[in-house]
Amino acid sequence: MPRLLLAALVALWLGWMPPRALAAGLPAAYAPMVVQPVGMPARHEFDLTEAFARARRDNKRLYVYLGANDCPYCRRYEAFLERNAQDLVPHFAAKYLVVDLRSALMVTADLLYIRIGDRSLPYAEFQRSIGDERARMLVYPSVWLFNQQAKPLMQMPAGNGTFQTVPEQLEILNLVQ
Repeated sequence: MPRLLLAALVALWLGWMPPRALAAGLPAAYAPMVVQPVGMPARHEFDLTEAFARARRDNKRLYVYLGANDCPYCRRYEAFLERNAQDLVPHFAAKYLVVDLRSALMVTADLLYIRIGDRSLPYAEFQRSIGDERARMLVYPSVWLFNQQAKPLMQMPAGNGTFQTVPEQLEILNLVQ
């Protein structure tokens, strides 16, 4: 077996994915800040420290999107954003720094970590720390809205069929519950 093929099979078996496989899923029109995971394959840590610093500098909220490159529901949501970019981008751009966390379905909650500053938390603990009711499971796609001090702005829906009409998306952006 050629060495390159063998290396690729071992990498897949270990759960490692090249950075290109974790490329941004959100449409470029939204100017997402892409945060790639580090520490793979043992853990997939997303460091949001710079995103929060930038949000403070730009006086914006954060729209943090966690998608998986092999998630059909993520592709559906991303396609919705692409189709409706003309209507939605101005609303995103006015108030939000869009952050795109790239993952894969094989990344389970026990492998996923979120870092803000010097604090890195496993997914479930991060969810509990922000009062998110989804703490018991990892759902793709997930969205969090934060203020500049990393405080959540509202409980967000997740998974299949979430806010896929322009009015629903605008309600989310305007924090209508």
